[in-house]
Amino acid sequence: MAKVETKKLAKRVLNEDKIALDNLQSIANFAPANKDYEIAKGIALYKAQDASETKENLAKTAFKSARDGTRKNQWSFHNWMLGAKKQIAAQFGDDSDEYQSLGLIKKSEKKRPVRKKKGPDSDAK
Repeated sequence: MAKVETKKLAKRVLNEDKIALDNLQSIANFAPANKDYEIAKGIALYKAQDASETKENLAKTAFKSARDGTRKNQWSFHNWMLGAKKQIAAQFGDDSDEYQSLGLIKKSEKKRPVRKKKGPDSDAK
């Protein structure tokens, strides 16, 4: 039996198990002493595992589709907001209270660049 049953099994292992189940079904006189290992139970477990994988794959696809829709809507809204900010600047100017109310910095409040003074101590020639 497996030691860690929380890790996903490799496709190779699952394929090997399926082949082994198919071959086990071809053994005519297989009669396990432990009834937990009858072929019917193995087939039922395989079908349950296959159905679970299908359900998982459908859920992954639905998640990816929802995520892509969210990204599309986020970008549509963001691009619209950028355009609306430009419209506010065009209508009211980039030094208006309306411009500032959108989280933008008024032109008059932006920090002016500071020139470095050249003095006798500087290395500039």
